[in-house]
Amino acid sequence: MLLNRVCGIFIHDVMDTNPLAVLKLLLVGILVNSWMTRGLSATENINVESVPRRPSVALCNETQLLWEMEVCGEGFKREMAYVDPQNWCNLTHFISEYHVFSLCTETNAGRINCYWPNPLVESYIIRIHKHFFSNCTLERVILVDPPDDTLTILILIPVFLTLAMIALVVWCSKRSDILA
Repeated sequence: MLLNRVCGIFIHDVMDTNPLAVLKLLLVGILVNSWMTRGLSATENINVESVPRRPSVALCNETQLLWEMEVCGEGFKREMAYVDPQNWCNLTHFISEYHVFSLCTETNAGRINCYWPNPLVESYIIRIHKHFFSNCTLERVILVDPPDDTLTILILIPVFLTLAMIALVVWCSKRSDILA
């Protein structure tokens, strides 16, 4: 609103003084606008070859990634051959071999410019898990009740605490005249 008043007063003053000045002001505005527009969009003044290009980001070579995962998996299979199949579900027997396998997949994925983990690596690791560790899960969890002595203690402690709190509240309410 204030800007409109100021511009209106300025134009009104210019219109009153000289119509030729208004025409000059309009032409100067058009020239400045065209120079600014040409300067912002002018590519003919820029030497395109002199502009340094950003380094291109290397894409993940999925074929090479799958090959590298196979190499890591073959090493893991070779090491797992030394572990008794009955111990495949006990992590302490093959933790170092699994660590080397995991480190191999991560290092090779990074070396060929693939992020880790990615869907291809995950699917390969799942195949390895299915091959070696598919029988490691228990089909049914067996729930066992605690021994009777433990169960009795777990029941009696809250009962005695509740009775003690009730007795304390009753005793304090009878002695409120002394405590106040």
